[in-house]
Amino acid sequence: MYICKKTIEMSTCDMPMPALSDIIKAKKNLEKIVKRTDLERSKSFSNMVNAQVYLKLENLQSTGSFKIRGAYNHISRLSPEDKERGVLCASAGNHAQGVAYAATKLGVKSTIFMPEFAPPIKVIATRSYGANVILKGDSFNDAYEAAMEYLDESGAVFVHPYNHPDIISGAGTIGLEIFEQLDDIDMVFVPIGGGGLISGIAIALKSMNPNIKIIGVEAEGAHSMRVSLDNGVLTPFVSGNTIADGIAVKAPGNLNFEIVKKYVDDVVVVNDNEIAQACYRLLQRAKNLSEPSGAASLAAILNKKVDVVNKNVVAVISGGNINTSILEQIIEKGVIGEGLRARIAVLIPDQAGMLSKIISILEKLRASIHDIEHERSITNVPVGHVQVTITFNLQDTSQLFTLGEELKAKGLPYKILK
Repeated sequence: MYICKKTIEMSTCDMPMPALSDIIKAKKNLEKIVKRTDLERSKSFSNMVNAQVYLKLENLQSTGSFKIRGAYNHISRLSPEDKERGVLCASAGNHAQGVAYAATKLGVKSTIFMPEFAPPIKVIATRSYGANVILKGDSFNDAYEAAMEYLDESGAVFVHPYNHPDIISGAGTIGLEIFEQLDDIDMVFVPIGGGGLISGIAIALKSMNPNIKIIGVEAEGAHSMRVSLDNGVLTPFVSGNTIADGIAVKAPGNLNFEIVKKYVDDVVVVNDNEIAQACYRLLQRAKNLSEPSGAASLAAILNKKVDVVNKNVVAVISGGNINTSILEQIIEKGVIGEGLRARIAVLIPDQAGMLSKIISILEKLRASIHDIEHERSITNVPVGHVQVTITFNLQDTSQLFTLGEELKAKGLPYKILK
């Protein structure tokens, strides 16, 4: 068993780099456990970027993400003595579910430390897979430190989320599947958090065809791999919050960093707006639900971070365990961004019948009202007036202009809200 020093970055493990043969063994090990997820061509996305765009749908994997591949491969290879001790991990979501599911399948006790802010749906799912879930602290770092204290007390085996050869080999089986599913591959885009997923995929694909370009994608709020590559040494970097919590890792693993330097052609960065838009487009155009981390790869393609014209490109959609509140925001912003939902603030006299004038205009346009808010107390609303904010769905974008003209004709001042 490989032992890691207890650092919060979890990146000081002295371990060998996996080879293609290790990934092939992992594939055999996982045959009856994981799904061989689909590789689907998207006509919509292909037309958007003038390329052939394929989606590797790991969001449809067991537990909702690719994490089961590495977790099962690692735990299954433990000695009988280590399995008897049980396994332990710290995670805010996907790794927790992968470890819990894999351990239960193998008859191994699992204890998962999760931060108290972890989405309830992920906590419930992790418990449903058979794990003992302990909520500790306000951040992942707090949960990790608590897990390390428990490690000393319990003697359980810590299952690393990304910086371990067996974890990397398990993730690499995705690369084998992609190679089997698509005859001619030019580029594969992969989300990067700690680097375990891209490490395995890069080793697999580059070993079989060195001409395939491997492109890593990080969130702007946590692009530690890009910073580390620029500096030439492992460099922690988290500048702020990001909706892509699954790839918001303080620093990549040292083993992953070495693999990325050797096999990955480029690492690009996408911002939260680009990620949210990719999530929305996946849902709307591909009828496919992805979490923000999982859609980062597609965000890089759609926002042309790399020239993909006339290429066969694959976006690894790594997970689908999205927080429902984030999903609601993404849908709301996506619909507004396409001009099919709008919000207007109209200042009207606080008199009976005034609101009905606005509603009658919307009815004439066949625009359906989503929400209405009234505000009298804010300072910019004169006494005797009320500001009405109406959110409504449109049949087409031209209706917003027509509405504005109608409001002007009735002498009602308005403002379109973004």
